[in-house]
Amino acid sequence: MGWASWTTPRVFTGPAGVRTAEGGVLRGELDIHTTWADGQAIVTVQYSGSADWYTVEGSPVPCASEQESRELHQRIVDGARTNDVPMTLQAA
Repeated sequence: MGWASWTTPRVFTGPAGVRTAEGGVLRGELDIHTTWADGQAIVTVQYSGSADWYTVEGSPVPCASEQESRELHQRIVDGARTNDVPMTLQAA
């Protein structure tokens, strides 16, 4: 099985931000990174320009294909920009 990764820099979150496992809720200008390998996607965020990465709550998640993980990455980016509650990967 292959692997792939995507990073979207300088995402300006909505007021709700992104909930992380280690750092609570991050708001403001974030970089969002997804790595797909071994049938799962790991999604992390950092404040733009920072060296510290934080795991998005609920990550890793099963992803059967590279395309599925790319679509997940884009949903996280879009959700971070627009959500009324902090973005997570937890099942609703």
